[in-house]
Amino acid sequence: MKNINENLMSFINKTPNAYYCVANLRQKLKENGYEELYENELWFNLQENGKYFVIRNDSSLIAFQIPPKKDMVGFNIVCAHADSPSFAIKPNADIFENGYMKLNLSGYGSMINYTWMDRPLSLAGRVVTLKDGIYTKEILNIDKDLLVIPSQAFHMNLEVNKKNELNHQVDMLPIISLSNEKKLENIIKENLTKSGKDTATICDYDLYVYNRDKAKYVGLNDIFILAPRLDDLASLFPTFTSFIESNNPNSINVACAFNNEEIGNLTCQGADSTFLLDVLTRITEALDINLLVALDNTFIVSADNAHAIHPNAGQKSDPTNKVALNKGVVIKHHINYTTDAVTSSLFKGICEHAKVPYQDFACRSDRKCGKTLGGISQSHVSVNSVDIGIPQLAMHSANETIGSKDVLYMYRALLEFYNSTIVKEKNQMKILSK
Repeated sequence: MKNINENLMSFINKTPNAYYCVANLRQKLKENGYEELYENELWFNLQENGKYFVIRNDSSLIAFQIPPKKDMVGFNIVCAHADSPSFAIKPNADIFENGYMKLNLSGYGSMINYTWMDRPLSLAGRVVTLKDGIYTKEILNIDKDLLVIPSQAFHMNLEVNKKNELNHQVDMLPIISLSNEKKLENIIKENLTKSGKDTATICDYDLYVYNRDKAKYVGLNDIFILAPRLDDLASLFPTFTSFIESNNPNSINVACAFNNEEIGNLTCQGADSTFLLDVLTRITEALDINLLVALDNTFIVSADNAHAIHPNAGQKSDPTNKVALNKGVVIKHHINYTTDAVTSSLFKGICEHAKVPYQDFACRSDRKCGKTLGGISQSHVSVNSVDIGIPQLAMHSANETIGSKDVLYMYRALLEFYNSTIVKEKNQMKILSK
């Protein structure tokens, strides 16, 4: 358990946003013998027992394994997302006001605003440079405590503990210095130069604020993990760890890391794009198998975190479906989710084969649940799907909390899924374990 938790915490600490998530996954996949494919090339040479991955727009990644073709049934797919709520830096971001250099930003996703204040912050993302008519994409992490969003003292805001409305344009702009001599572009150039990259002209950037706090154990006996970006790296990391360690002789295993889940997936690399369908189509064409038949034998697991019962607000959880930390993988039920009686039963069977505890989540009937990666993917790839997650507290806070046992539970359940084949025979189904 310690090993997978420490590996997760190390991954979180070096993954400030989706661009670095994909870069880190790319490195890990290459270390494990995966070949990178490109969408602007033909995929004629996919090999039996081959291992591949493809990246779209630097921030989403799909990896897959080809089993021996003679035994191929369908696809075993797990989807997670690489992004987390944050703040995006606007163009022309420099603001010098009241003696402070600040950066202009906008919200990315639905974050808990006040949790971002009075913390060490920095910037990471992608920069586009131009030299000799060539545009080059570079990912950039300014690896230092660069920014802070200061809160107002109690004496200046006497109702701070009663009312805490924070306006992104007014209250949430981070300060960077007491001088306007150095602009953001200069800082970008300096940091690219330190990395040995040519910085002739900075054309534009996709930069995001990130929390510099490190992942750590808290509680008696290290019972909790406190960290930034647990939504959704806590599910994504065991997804790819189990995928890399799996070996399924009957099905094509697929692992997806999608960007832009926190803003609705409506991008060319989001779950509501054709990325997954494009990849599955190209795989079946290269292997000369029927896509529709393969999809009928396909199962998608949508892995995103779930709300645990809150220690001080238990009444906000469903009366009969309360989710607890360290009690196992969560099967998520709601009309907005893809889980139904069939897919829930099958994934519970997977957990039982793996000897992993599981629990059901449903939200209170007077509260709403958002759509998930699985549900959004269904508009392009309509197959059996289940929504699962790791239980957590303080979702969308700058720091979130999970139980230290649940990452291992998720890893073991997903490894069992990747090593299993779900076979349909008329109105009956069975799980074939490796």
